[in-house]
Amino acid sequence: MKKLILITAIFLIGLGSKAQEIFFPTKEGTILVYKTFEKKNKVTNMARFTIKHVSVNGNDMDITYLCESIDPKDKLLFKEDITIHKKGDKLYIDMGNFINKSAFQQDGQLPADVQIKGNNMEIPSNPKPGDVLPDANVEMAMNMGFVNIKMSTQVTNRKVEAIEDITVKAGTFTSYKFTSDVNATAMGMKVKTNNIEWYAKGVGIVKTETYDKGKLQSYTELTEIK
Repeated sequence: MKKLILITAIFLIGLGSKAQEIFFPTKEGTILVYKTFEKKNKVTNMARFTIKHVSVNGNDMDITYLCESIDPKDKLLFKEDITIHKKGDKLYIDMGNFINKSAFQQDGQLPADVQIKGNNMEIPSNPKPGDVLPDANVEMAMNMGFVNIKMSTQVTNRKVEAIEDITVKAGTFTSYKFTSDVNATAMGMKVKTNNIEWYAKGVGIVKTETYDKGKLQSYTELTEIK
């Protein structure tokens, strides 16, 4: 069940404007690649994000990505367009984008009866260690004929903990350490995890880690920017 929800906004990464110090790319055509690993460093998933369009209106900005989920054998599992909104000094991401939709797709598309609702996850463009961030949530319901599936995720206790250097395949980055608690429910099963995310100025998320009762369960890292 843990694989059904992607808790981290792994698409918030790139070559953002240094003047604005924002956490996403602003150049159309930029491609960002992540790999997700489980125990024993086994690759379980790859994600590729390509900026299709950037729209600017004063200090506000919309960035539209093509998001592709790819299995370890380089097979495309699912793709969709998503848009991230910058308003003032904050980023807003629809929590519906955090669901691993490849688990439910049929012929590359989501069934028409899937219902997804939730609030926007808020991320400041200029965070400071000690900042406390608003909670976020998402719910999904769908009818698969023989069973009704309901899922929900609550992201709470979101904090900016520290600034530290993080090394991944794509390089070494001075990063802001974000932490949060995640409570997910699916088909009566409940999972509680603790997440750590490292954001770099002008780059975005460079690495995430997911813990269950203090034990590392999986991690995702930036492997390529092009």
